[in-house]
Amino acid sequence: MVEQSASSGPSGPSRSREHITISYAGFNRPWAAWISHQLEQLGHGTTMLRWDPAADTPLAEELSGLLAAEGRLLMVLDDWYFRLGPKSHDEWTAALQEVLPPHADRFAAVSIASQKLPTTAAILRPADLRDLDAVEANRRLLHRLGVTPARRTRGEPSADAPRFPNDPPEVWNIPRRNNRFTGRDSVLEELHSKLAGGGLGAGPPLETRIALYGISGVGKSQIAAEYAHRFGNDYDVVWWISATTRGAAREQLAELATRLGLPVGQELGDRIRAVHEALRIGRPYRRWLLIFDSADDMEQIEDLVPDGRGHVLITTLTRDWSGSGSAQEIEVRPFTRIESVAYARRRASRLTPLEADLLSDAVQDLPLLLAQTAAWLDANPMSPKEYIELIRRGEPSLVGIRISSDYPMAFQTSWAITLNTLRERSPAAVELLKLFAFFAPDAIPVPMLAKARRGDLPEHLADLAAEPISWNTALRRLTESTAVRLDYQISQDSDPAVETAQMHRLYHRFLRSDMTEDERDHMSATACRVLVTADPQNPSDTRYWERYAELIPHLESAGVLDSPEPAVQELLLNCIEYLRVRGEYRMGLRLCEQSMSRWRTRLDPTRRTMLVLTHQHANMLRRLGRYREAEAVGSAIVDQLTTEREASDADLLRAQDGLAGTLMALGSYEEAYRLFDAVWRAYTELLGPEAPRTLSSRHNLGSALALLGRYEEALVTHREVLAFRKRELRDRHHLTLNAGNAHARMLRLLGRYRDATSSQELNARLHLQVMGPHTPQTLRAEHDLALCLRRSGEVARAGTLMADLVERSRQVLGPRHPETLTVLADHSTFLREHGDLGQSREIGEEVAERYRTLAGESHPYTIGTLGNTGLVRAEFGEMPEALEIAERALSGMTQVMGADHPWTLGCALNAGAARNRVDDEEGALELGRDTLERAKAALGETHPMTLSAKTALAEDLRTLRRGQEAAKLEQEAVQQLTETLGAEHPHTLSARRRRRPYWDFEPQPV
Repeated sequence: MVEQSASSGPSGPSRSREHITISYAGFNRPWAAWISHQLEQLGHGTTMLRWDPAADTPLAEELSGLLAAEGRLLMVLDDWYFRLGPKSHDEWTAALQEVLPPHADRFAAVSIASQKLPTTAAILRPADLRDLDAVEANRRLLHRLGVTPARRTRGEPSADAPRFPNDPPEVWNIPRRNNRFTGRDSVLEELHSKLAGGGLGAGPPLETRIALYGISGVGKSQIAAEYAHRFGNDYDVVWWISATTRGAAREQLAELATRLGLPVGQELGDRIRAVHEALRIGRPYRRWLLIFDSADDMEQIEDLVPDGRGHVLITTLTRDWSGSGSAQEIEVRPFTRIESVAYARRRASRLTPLEADLLSDAVQDLPLLLAQTAAWLDANPMSPKEYIELIRRGEPSLVGIRISSDYPMAFQTSWAITLNTLRERSPAAVELLKLFAFFAPDAIPVPMLAKARRGDLPEHLADLAAEPISWNTALRRLTESTAVRLDYQISQDSDPAVETAQMHRLYHRFLRSDMTEDERDHMSATACRVLVTADPQNPSDTRYWERYAELIPHLESAGVLDSPEPAVQELLLNCIEYLRVRGEYRMGLRLCEQSMSRWRTRLDPTRRTMLVLTHQHANMLRRLGRYREAEAVGSAIVDQLTTEREASDADLLRAQDGLAGTLMALGSYEEAYRLFDAVWRAYTELLGPEAPRTLSSRHNLGSALALLGRYEEALVTHREVLAFRKRELRDRHHLTLNAGNAHARMLRLLGRYRDATSSQELNARLHLQVMGPHTPQTLRAEHDLALCLRRSGEVARAGTLMADLVERSRQVLGPRHPETLTVLADHSTFLREHGDLGQSREIGEEVAERYRTLAGESHPYTIGTLGNTGLVRAEFGEMPEALEIAERALSGMTQVMGADHPWTLGCALNAGAARNRVDDEEGALELGRDTLERAKAALGETHPMTLSAKTALAEDLRTLRRGQEAAKLEQEAVQQLTETLGAEHPHTLSARRRRRPYWDFEPQPV
């Protein structure tokens, strides 16, 4: 009948006071917990006893059973308390008259009912606690029990004290409570015991992440919502996230930043990071509960789940969460038969116990089906026996395609009956319901439908949308008769508008399968037209990113991926481009792959839309570091188009441009340069030098020049592209910002540190304002700024920014992403010089190994980051090992990049130092002379690399006691460093102090 939770009051003399047992319906546990705490504060021991009378046990017997509990009995009354069982008013009247009079001194009651209690309750003389504040509710409670209130003034309540039920958690976003929720007490108590532990002072929680696993329709989401309502007062933050799609989950998690009062902007990634950090450290709130509903795709959601001491509840159809160790699993099964009968009789009061049992058996105790069938019986006059027989006789032909053997035929039959009834009463509502089935079930965009162009909707739905009263009436009909729930906009208006509708996914799937093929095609075309109209058709413009985030969850449901309509295909390509520009590469790749599998079967591989999709597919693969796959995709389409098209064909040029980008990532810089150069020249002839495609291709050409070490040419290229971008686009356009970033990078690589830092300060600030701190492009801009600051001598700022970039890059891109590796590589070299040698070594060796795995032994980035590890070895005094690594790096870089490339010259600078340290003075001198001459020729007399080579050569000469020659070189170097960088620049000061120069390999973004 009950579950008990007992505790005693504070130690001391007050423990002699009487014990009080609190009887409550599970629905109102927050009140029982608060009352228990109030009494314990006054020294009373308490027991919380959940009231759950068995349907087949006389009520008088159940009430008499309460007398076995310790001490006085306090009943927390509301409508639920009297409805459980269910028990009739007559039964309550008889039971109270029989049990209460002989034991009147043991019974007391309080009322928290929102409706008038049955007249039978008057005998209990309940104190009314409704709509009161905590002080007055406490006064009335104690007065009813005859307990003397404390005389002393109490301070603030304990942080772990139950919150007063009329004061909700500080931050609350949970679906409204299902007032018909029944049973599931064992699951709820198991959840609470795992998450909350044994209670205050009884030890830590057993788990902080729980996954509710079960088939669709078994009630996982309802249990999660009820847990939030029932135990929500244990928390300061309770937040619900619909996790069917990654995009929707990110949006809802980011929204929590605003509710937590975190000082962040509007950019999605920035807000998510701020939320994660706030929850991790427990500020401003330590007690939090996040619910990720319908998180069936763990790979898409796992990185959104926060760490910290709060609690996470996940509902899922899969066992991936528990299988991976990410969460403890609780399996949710169908109702027990007792729960089914109790629910059915509460939902449809005309059912007898036998009829409720037969109905439960017919729907196999599945909660979703029981809710639907009992609701229908409550609203319609058909006899229960006849209805149950209809369900039992159900055949696939009655309603169309059978969905799955996992679900009983009763589902199809009961839903068909519901739809037929709704069709008779409100045909317009049925048509609207069918259209709902072609949008994502978790967030059906009702305003988008209401504001659709008249031509986008069927005539009868267009008429419905044009008349607000009819439209809202149809929506209300759906909530009354089906599994649709409406969410309203937060508004000061007395009649707020519907923001979204939600439908259980089981019904969502069934609605579609119940339609004829023509109906499905018609509704799909309608949904696609609505989405096309809502497409801003400018995915590169950050001002429209919120709209694209809203559109993407509906693409699959609407049938966008299967549509042959050119406008719909353009919508899909726009959404993919938005994901690329936004830096959502994993989502972009997934959408590309889903689309490719559909389009391949009906589109020629050389059709324009298919070529654009293929181009984006290779783009996403490359940006995720899957270079060989990207090369295979790009090479195949280039080879095919080369045999079929003219050299100046626009599709061929785009494919060549994409392939060149992949070759650049693979380290084939010469080949990439030749392709970029050919594409740029072709675009210039076809479109003119200032056309957008021409400029994009020229920007890529500049990147290839930079990687080839042709810094002056790259600078000129990027400077001209930047000038064009500023003239043709606004200064804050993401392409202009990207061009500015490339230009500042070239200034830095040419040793013009002041100019580079000045330019990049502004560029990074604009990136933050326009794109936010968590897009890959902003991360690149701030990464370049950190390098500028370091080279300019602003070490403290550089270190702080670099450490922050490491965390953001790991969060946004993942720890193994190529661009995260570039940040880690530079962070490692910074730590070697200005921080923790041990951490520098650990990070540096990990980066070198990851580059080896990602790109191969002979990739310049593998070689360069290996060389960085040699510098750390030298700092640890491991000179032979440092020399061996430096010589390997020099040999490898010479082989892949040539002897005159700046990277090779840097490796030579480090190898010369390593030789000098092991007393190979002649070898160091020989290499130093060669390095200096090559640096002069490749980079010029005053480039920092040249001056470093000159300083190093002076040291080698001094070691061999050739002091006059060394002094002359040193004097020249110091003078030139002073003139180019300034007398107080770190390079100049190091040269004066005769500190041997070194060179850090810095992987460039590709």
